[in-house]
Amino acid sequence: MFKNIVITGTGSYLPSIVKSNMEFSNHTFYSEEGKKITESIERTITKFQKITDIKERRYASEDKTCSTLGFLAAEEAILNAGLDKEELDYIIVAHNFGDVIKHNIQSDMVPSIAARIKHKLKIKNPNCVAYDVLFGCPGWIEGTIQATAFMKAGMAKKCLVIGAEALSRVLDPFDRDSMIFADGAGASVMELKEEETQRGVLGHATQSHTMEEMEYLYLGKSNYPGSDDRIRYIKMKGRKIYEYALTHVPLAMKKCMDESGVDVNLIKKVLIHQANNKMDEAIINRFFKLVGAKNTPDNVMPMTIDKLGNSSVATIPTLYDLILREKMPNHSIHRNDHLLFASVGAGMNINAFVYKQ
Repeated sequence: MFKNIVITGTGSYLPSIVKSNMEFSNHTFYSEEGKKITESIERTITKFQKITDIKERRYASEDKTCSTLGFLAAEEAILNAGLDKEELDYIIVAHNFGDVIKHNIQSDMVPSIAARIKHKLKIKNPNCVAYDVLFGCPGWIEGTIQATAFMKAGMAKKCLVIGAEALSRVLDPFDRDSMIFADGAGASVMELKEEETQRGVLGHATQSHTMEEMEYLYLGKSNYPGSDDRIRYIKMKGRKIYEYALTHVPLAMKKCMDESGVDVNLIKKVLIHQANNKMDEAIINRFFKLVGAKNTPDNVMPMTIDKLGNSSVATIPTLYDLILREKMPNHSIHRNDHLLFASVGAGMNINAFVYKQ
């Protein structure tokens, strides 16, 4: 018998407000140096869409915050798993900015987002431990890896891992990069099960690079000259992140594959953080070359970024849930399929895990 750590239920929440690229046509953008960008907004949007493949994104309605989105995804995952919520040992929530109320400038993380979601779920069991993970975009994967470690150590049998973010609340309207980001939430129930064949989480890898890489994604002042320096918005150095990701992410993915002992030819899908279409394609191509594959397999990398944008920690669990619910045309996941999950984000952090469905 194998002690397998498996995902028994998934859920996601897609916010109701759809914002298309053309809705940015009345924006005036400024460079990081505070200089007005004179290129026509139409050309800016066209170039942006060509690089990222983003056509639209989702924003949370005014009455919802990060913890609300996470709760809605979690509720769906628990129902999908057929689980008694009082049996959960851990609730691990990945996010980056906490609850930010619309038109407010402060992040609110006390009590933790995990505690707030546990409260919204009305879980009374005090032995259900709720805590947050701040790990950039790879937060949901890191929460999954931590849940795996708890189960291997005999500290847990059932965990709920959530990735939730409302990035629309921390966007600088004068920064072109603001068009990348979106809101959303995804959740998964993980359980320790004794089974006759091995499956579930088979291997994982995590890396943190914290020298000059710390400056690649951060909170900073608005690009608009004369803006209030006390108000901070999400900022990134896109070219630096691109170069970093292409160099380091394929190596971490290979390290994960080596640990799992799984032949790369068995991988049916690579579920990668929905950051930027061109960057993700380059990472995948470099990874398969690195492991000695002749070509990148067809249809191996499902993408949601065109419709959902980059919702940080929510992208991968949302993608996984949508495929399982047959809401992703031309993509499916079946029992015994091998999957590779991978992400990169602020820190800079990278992680991955191999999973047999």
